Amino acid sequence: EGNEAVVMETEGSPEKEESACANLGDGDAQANEQSVRDNSSQCQTSVSNGKEAVDLKIIWNKNKYDLRIPLDGTGASLKERIHSLTGLPPSMQKVMYKGLLPEDKTLREIKVTNGAKIMVVGSTINDVLAVNTPKEVIQQEVKAEENKKEPLCQQKQHRKVLDKGKPEDIMPSVKGTKERLPTVPLSGMYNKSGGKVRLTFKLEQDQLWIGTKERTEKLPMGSIKNVVTEPIEGHDDYYMMAFQLGPTEASYYWIYWVPVQYVDAIKDTVLGKWQYF
Repeated sequence: EGNEAVVMETEGSPEKEESACANLGDGDAQANEQSVRDNSSQCQTSVSNGKEAVDLKIIWNKNKYDLRIPLDGTGASLKERIHSLTGLPPSMQKVMYKGLLPEDKTLREIKVTNGAKIMVVGSTINDVLAVNTPKEVIQQEVKAEENKKEPLCQQKQHRKVLDKGKPEDIMPSVKGTKERLPTVPLSGMYNKSGGKVRLTFKLEQDQLWIGTKERTEKLPMGSIKNVVTEPIEGHDDYYMMAFQLGPTEASYYWIYWVPVQYVDAIKDTVLGKWQYF
């Protein structure tokens, strides 16, 4: 009768499972030991399959995998299980659950819930080897890196203009001084196509006017994202300067032979660092 009572409790609600397991072996000392062992294993299984384990949905590379894993397993043991499912080595896995999953904590500590979606990012070694980068792309990347290290005035697009030499009607430069913007337009400079360009600062309208023989661009100062400057090699009393008109380098408007004494004033005016009263 003692054994029957235990079995009935085991079949009850989950809350009673623990008490059923705790009471195993109570009752008549002559009870059948085999029966007790059977009930004991039933209790252990139900606990590991119930509260102590979670069902997870592993998502990797557009594939979905179902995985049941003990709550007290660590992030590292989860990675091992993912490896057996996907073939993706643990060292190449980024496992995401509310951020990057820590390897040294248990799923219980991380508060992983039943039915949670676990995102996995990473490529197998075969995937990595299968991607053949075209030589042209590599060469372009190398070239881009070289261009970054190379002084701007040595780059081909700038040499084209600079090799024309200093314009005859350029405004004189004064080394070692910083001057405010002149009241007259800055003129005699070149743009990237080698045409003459002048800069007029309309401070009362908060505009920069870039004038060429063909047209005048009227730019609100606030629309200019950045100003890039570099001294011209061999002529460090003159600068090359770019106004960034859009989000990328492709939007740079280059101007050559800017007198050194006005460089800081132009940058400060355009980027709104000085107040003019």
